[in-house]
Amino acid sequence: MTFKDLNLINPILQALEEEGYTQPTPIQTQAMPEVLQGRDLLATAQTGTGKTAAFALPVLQLLHGQAIPEPRVIRAVVLTPTRELASQVGDSFAAYGRYTGLKHLVVYGGVPYKVQTEALQAVIDILVATPGRLLDLLEQGFIDLQQVRLLVLDEADRMLDMGFLQDIRRVLQAIPEQRQTLFFSATMAPEVSKLAKKILTEPVSVEVSPISSSAVTIRQELYYVRKVNKTPLLLHLLQHAGIDRTLVFMRTKEGADKLAKELSAAGIAAEAIHADRAQRDRERVLESFKKYETKVLVATDVAARGIDVEELSHVINYELPFEPETYVHRIGRTGRAGAAGIAITFCGASETPLLIAIQNLTGKAIPVVDQHPYPLTAQDFMEAAASSSAKNDKRKGSGKGGKGKRGRR
Repeated sequence: MTFKDLNLINPILQALEEEGYTQPTPIQTQAMPEVLQGRDLLATAQTGTGKTAAFALPVLQLLHGQAIPEPRVIRAVVLTPTRELASQVGDSFAAYGRYTGLKHLVVYGGVPYKVQTEALQAVIDILVATPGRLLDLLEQGFIDLQQVRLLVLDEADRMLDMGFLQDIRRVLQAIPEQRQTLFFSATMAPEVSKLAKKILTEPVSVEVSPISSSAVTIRQELYYVRKVNKTPLLLHLLQHAGIDRTLVFMRTKEGADKLAKELSAAGIAAEAIHADRAQRDRERVLESFKKYETKVLVATDVAARGIDVEELSHVINYELPFEPETYVHRIGRTGRAGAAGIAITFCGASETPLLIAIQNLTGKAIPVVDQHPYPLTAQDFMEAAASSSAKNDKRKGSGKGGKGKRGRR
């Protein structure tokens, strides 16, 4: 099947041809015909499956040819959880819609209000926004959503994880109930399903590449290593594993900053990206990474959402995530669009339960690499097991005899 078979209009087909797109992905072939018929959509799709085009292309086509609205009349809204993802979605609308005559605007926090409020005075067909900034502009009277007929929630699960539920509800109150809604999520946890049921009307359900799976083009490798040896092991791999550029995941902003400084001190071009960095800095860091000027981008999970870098050969899990689904999100940054990729995971002895949860979710054991300078020993595992047992005993004891928190109530 080609994009022509999906009955897309010529202005969009021309743009897709210039972008080098010829064959739609499964999420696009399943979702786009339903959206073009005006149906609500509930789509479960992991990162890297082409879901942005799955909603951007039909939104552009549905709006194309309609009467040009008055200034400040917005006809479609796309909500995203992060600035980076909002920017990426905006780039997609610009690329796919270059010949449609439709106008879009991206708004998110970290940018002066004046820049965005002035841009909102022009004709805007499609608004891409993070929930917080959209709500701020809405409450200050800079945005009118009463003419919105298309609403897209992108990565709804992550928006709920980040605490945007109340913001989403308030935005929904400002949008007419008579609308078409497209709901995209990588996971369908109970709270996500509950939200979808409230805002969708007789939706078509599409599920592609469940979150428990990863792209078959990604080669996964597991390195057991002590926590104190993770940075030396990372330096070893950067020097000997033929890594030109890699995205390294940390659990915390502080950890990301610390690791980036350690790598820089060792002569590696490294930068950290996380929510505490100014938007200007985040854009600069990401652009430097895309141009191969930065070899290592150290990121937290929230900041990494929306990072779309072509030909990223390696992803490294310096620390294992607490949620196993996050592992699949992380490694999905490589092996995109059918390309090959390598996902490397460091696992300390105390992180073994997190590793087990990941392998239970995916149903596959990650192949272990034994030949490296910093392997774990049997003694390391024994000490970790003893430490875990002691912590469990302490937790149990804290609820007895009136000495724990429960006893002080």
